Amino acid sequence: MDRTEESLRHRDTTPAPIALSAWNRLVQEDLLHVNPTAENLRRPVADVQLYDALDDQANVRNTVVLAMGVSCGSAGFERVLVHAADGEAAAVIVKARGTPIEDLRAASSRHDVPVLVVGDDADWTRLIAMARTAVAGAAVDSVSGVRLGDLFAFANAVASITNGAASIVDPSGRILGYSTVPGQPIDDLRRETTLTLQERTPPALDADFKVVYSSTAALFVQSPSGIADRLALAVRAGGELLGSIWIIDPGGERRQPALDALDRLAPLAGLHMLHARSASDFTERRNADLMRTLMDDPARASFAAAQLGLEFTDGFAIAAFALTHPNGGSLDAMREQHRLLQLVTVTCNVQFRSAYSALIDSVVYALLPCAGDSPRAAHRRVIRDIGSYATTISAHPVVSAVGGIAEQISELPRSRTEALRTLRYLMHQQSVTRENPTPRAPAAAVFEDYWTELNLLEIGKYITEKQLDKFDVIDAIRAYDATHHTDFLITLRAYFDSNANVSKAADRMHVHGNTIRYRITRLAEEFQIDFDNPTTRLWLWLRLVSTDLM
Repeated sequence: MDRTEESLRHRDTTPAPIALSAWNRLVQEDLLHVNPTAENLRRPVADVQLYDALDDQANVRNTVVLAMGVSCGSAGFERVLVHAADGEAAAVIVKARGTPIEDLRAASSRHDVPVLVVGDDADWTRLIAMARTAVAGAAVDSVSGVRLGDLFAFANAVASITNGAASIVDPSGRILGYSTVPGQPIDDLRRETTLTLQERTPPALDADFKVVYSSTAALFVQSPSGIADRLALAVRAGGELLGSIWIIDPGGERRQPALDALDRLAPLAGLHMLHARSASDFTERRNADLMRTLMDDPARASFAAAQLGLEFTDGFAIAAFALTHPNGGSLDAMREQHRLLQLVTVTCNVQFRSAYSALIDSVVYALLPCAGDSPRAAHRRVIRDIGSYATTISAHPVVSAVGGIAEQISELPRSRTEALRTLRYLMHQQSVTRENPTPRAPAAAVFEDYWTELNLLEIGKYITEKQLDKFDVIDAIRAYDATHHTDFLITLRAYFDSNANVSKAADRMHVHGNTIRYRITRLAEEFQIDFDNPTTRLWLWLRLVSTDLM
């Protein structure tokens, strides 16, 4: 048996301590460390206990203590901290219940005990279960240095065992992890899928995937000419299909041992994929909740920023991304939206070395840092790149918009509103109509690119909401055109767009100048429009422009 496989299968199941920082990442709960230092982040975690006020003698060494039923600032909370400090506990978890973070930080420093704050609505039962799972599962990283759920590291371990480059694929065709073992041959298909993180053909439409899914054992899959043969295994847990593992066939005498190894690793693969899915779902949910709080809830925005580790040294801008998918609520659209979220996250990580993104109501939002001399140039570049890369995840274009720079946390809602207004405007302009056979605007922009149009659009909405258009003639002209098949409204628009220059208006409409003069005269007579009155001209122009933008 391969040594790597042996270490994967035969390991010490006794949880060994892990660093507090690593445990915090794995616990899958919103925990805010109020006073993180290099020293206390390295504190070992070997157990989790509920605090018992009647048992001050309990051994809490290297233990995370859950202070259930204790309010911050009370004598009971002080007793918990004293007990934790004397017993060399790893940390104390408590609900803030309105206590300022500064007070909690002071208490943590005073007793030299790391204090982690959990949300007031957190379920203690779920928290202790997740906390203990994190200790047991991640302590020895579960298998030969491979942390549970780290599918890239697990793919490397599988590739080492089977002597073939490995890829881990979910049922929708997403590449969840792939190996990077030096010296192992790969082909063009492998190169393409690791770049796009997506299979060429969805598994539901691929005959090879269907054969693999129908088998309970690893299979040899013969590939078309020019593509290396594969070994494949369907991964399940409790009867649920989690995905599959694909290995480039090592060939010859190595094939059967590789198939046997895949079969033996099937339960372990299921464990890794289950944990990865749980962690991914939690992270996505958590980020969405925190991003929503940042953008919608000023009272709790500072807490959300602390949870995300944001530092507003140079400010941030909210970016919004959406697919122009005709069936936005379909399963395919939802899958593509999640692929877009992954694309935005990866691209922002590459560009800014950080990524704060979330999918909220079919729109992917991202926090873009504003460091450097030209942050807007960086913002334009990243949304342009995402638009280019998006062709690999969807046949539908991606529209991107960035709101103004928020120099303080309290300004993030304004940046989000600007991003969303710009996004909706661009998506409207992307639509194809009879008068507009091609899109009228690019698919990516920052707010200031269209601030004039967006402000005019707001004026138009205000006019409509307040019924200020009740007595003007624009709607009457539109109705007259529809009934009599005339072009008075188009003529009026061309006339104003040409600054009342008849020759230019005629050129715009490709008609004779006398036609324009005749129509303007008819408009004045039929609808009692005084074209000599500048206020009347301004109002009609404003109505035309604002309605055109809607």
